[in-house]
Amino acid sequence: MIHQLQRQQQLNCDIETAWKFFSSANNLSEITPEDMNFTVLTKLNEDEIYEGMVIDYYVSPLFGVKLKWQTVITEVESKKMFTDFQNKGPFKMWHHRHFFVPNENGVLMVDNVNYELPFGFLGEIAHKLIVKKKLEDIFDYRFQILEKTFNKK
Repeated sequence: MIHQLQRQQQLNCDIETAWKFFSSANNLSEITPEDMNFTVLTKLNEDEIYEGMVIDYYVSPLFGVKLKWQTVITEVESKKMFTDFQNKGPFKMWHHRHFFVPNENGVLMVDNVNYELPFGFLGEIAHKLIVKKKLEDIFDYRFQILEKTFNKK
């Protein structure tokens, strides 16, 4: 079964600042909870993402188990949106679209994630008991870090 996670957050910055931060894979570990031991393995010579870019990571999503995760950037519209798609990793499917909408207050950032777990009904039980909450916690953490980074008062 395909699940969805949608989030949005107003960022008090211009589109250039938002795009520079989010289009750099080097910033991913900064917005990921420490207990996930998120490590970018790919040596990134280019700071800005591009269509076809492959990024390898280590991540420990549950119980400290270290997993390899590989995403591919499948779409990029500069300063508007980009999509990352899991090529290899813990999900049966992971499709994450990031949108950036300039407005009078800065930039509205919108995340749309479609994901599916492996293992059929066992995966669905794991989703209900553990995975859904874990993903919500990750995005809650991310929200807090982005508030501190972009919305200081």
